[in-house]
Amino acid sequence: MADPATYRPAPGAIPDAPGVYRFLDATGRVVYVGKAKSLRPRLSSYFQDVANLHPRTQQMVTSAARVDWTVVANEVEALQLEYTWIKEYDPRFNVKYRDDKSYPWLAVTVGEEFPRVMVGRGPKRRSVKYFGPYSHAWAIRETVDLLLRVFPMRSCSAGVFKRSAQIGRPCLLGYIGKCAAPCVGRVSAEQHRDIVDDFVAFMSGRTAEQVRRLELEMKAAAAELDYERAARLRDDIGALERALEKNAVVLGDGTDADVIALHEDPLEVAVQIFSVRGGRIRGQRGWVADKVDDAGTGDLVERAVVQLYDGERDEALPREVLVPTMPSDSPALEEWLSGLRGARVALRVPQRGDKRALMETVERNAGQSLALHKTRRASDLTTRNRALEEIQRALGLDAAPLRIECYDVSNLQGTQVVASMVVFEDGMPRKSEYRRFVIRGVDGQNDVASMHETITRRFRRMLDEQSDSGRVETDGPADTDDGPLLVDPDTGRPRKFAYAPGLVVVDGGPPQVAAAQQALSELGIVDIPVCGLAKRLEEVWVPGHEDPVVLPRSSEGLYLLQRVRDEAHRFAITHHRSRRSRSMVESLLDDVPGLGEVRRKALLTRFGSLKRLRAATVDELALVPGIGRATAESIAAALHQPPVRAGSDAPTDTSPDPMPGGTP
Repeated sequence: MADPATYRPAPGAIPDAPGVYRFLDATGRVVYVGKAKSLRPRLSSYFQDVANLHPRTQQMVTSAARVDWTVVANEVEALQLEYTWIKEYDPRFNVKYRDDKSYPWLAVTVGEEFPRVMVGRGPKRRSVKYFGPYSHAWAIRETVDLLLRVFPMRSCSAGVFKRSAQIGRPCLLGYIGKCAAPCVGRVSAEQHRDIVDDFVAFMSGRTAEQVRRLELEMKAAAAELDYERAARLRDDIGALERALEKNAVVLGDGTDADVIALHEDPLEVAVQIFSVRGGRIRGQRGWVADKVDDAGTGDLVERAVVQLYDGERDEALPREVLVPTMPSDSPALEEWLSGLRGARVALRVPQRGDKRALMETVERNAGQSLALHKTRRASDLTTRNRALEEIQRALGLDAAPLRIECYDVSNLQGTQVVASMVVFEDGMPRKSEYRRFVIRGVDGQNDVASMHETITRRFRRMLDEQSDSGRVETDGPADTDDGPLLVDPDTGRPRKFAYAPGLVVVDGGPPQVAAAQQALSELGIVDIPVCGLAKRLEEVWVPGHEDPVVLPRSSEGLYLLQRVRDEAHRFAITHHRSRRSRSMVESLLDDVPGLGEVRRKALLTRFGSLKRLRAATVDELALVPGIGRATAESIAAALHQPPVRAGSDAPTDTSPDPMPGGTP
């Protein structure tokens, strides 16, 4: 651990201006990012007597080896830059809210000629109107099923829509009146767009005008003695009322607002957000995070607001955001939100009435969410810590391996040789750090040589990036000998291979372990421990030892090593199968006349695998850009040729039993 006094900036070096600062460890990895209205007093507070600091702040300043900063024009820019750096560097001492699950959205593809309504998850896309997120997908589907009776817009996939248009018959929804069937021309694109606009207006909260419009049409139909149409409109009004019953009125004045509440303890914080549109709750979501610094409630609220609305379009922001405590930089936060929305957004703490009652309800939900999270995770967190400590003791490491990298090699009878690298940090997979390698120039059956090449390539890249003389220009002090700043000087992003692991694990026994150790030694790396996990008896092998390290079967450390090894094997197999499938597709299509490399790539991009390509019809193949009807028929004929029998000149498509070392 470093003494903060060793890297304390010189007196007067810190500017008295708004800015964002970064603490970095000895390897140049960013461990904490913060902002301040004035950098000088804020940074000076970190370099007081360590005993007077919060325990988490003590751990942060003693883990760091350097601090730098960037001056900005105002607090709004500081807010934006801080969140950008937190996303970019993923500092271990910053609170990072993560959704405790993937929430479903109700989406309308308004950018298409015939927009469709669908339920989806994941990141938002352009030209799509979103509503939610909601707690349960089944609740959205029930509501949509009711609304399609009143607003019969398209809800089918692109494939179903095209197939119905080709055969001239609508799908089942078109026959039962829950789709206007634009696929067969029952309504024009303009008429269908009007239906979509009414649906979007209803979901946006303008429910009263839609119900009122239907009531007027019902009365007009009754006056014209068109009782059948009047009855249908009456049933439509009933369907809308049933849909409205699913979203109870919580704010009688029809307010559009997001209500954010927190429930925290000394270690964790839970956040709940209720989205209220037109006075009704339209969505709910929640986050849980570890409290790794001494941030107060106001700072936690600020971070939740920034993460919630970062990247949102103007229509997604409400007029009002209700919070339990005002952040210290609330004027800057309001200015930032208003800039996103293009109109004023008010940040308020409700004091009385319906809004205060709703805030209390959201706070209770946050408390229940935190209690449930603790129940689920208590054993997991304890288990991960125990597993890392057991690995440290068993292998005689100087410190617990907080970052573990595992490598596996996969091939098929010596062909398509690939290797995988997976990363676990604090006992959890870090999938953004996973890497894949294509092995060339090595005998495919030689797993030892393949492992040597993989380790050599990975750590040579680490050395190259660490020795790069490029630096990021900042207003802080210049780089010292404490370590390189491991970011790309051109892009400002962290380098991909710059961080050294606390432990290297290879899938295999003594030969693979010796190859990995030799590769590190040839590169002059002597401070990274290596071990191997053999599948047969789950033995842990260490370089230079004749006997393995045998961990008890009930050991949490062994279980973690198995998880890491199995994840590396899965990742390698997935990569291998992908390359194998693409290779088989290309070989099958080599003899199809008129099918060059560009069209083969278009087919692979569209269908993704040999199985899906073989299942495609001629009509579906002909829809791929550049593929005509005649070419599609030739492709289908080539793909459906009978397989070549074993003993012929062509290679067989069989796989041997799994072998030690990761060979499938």
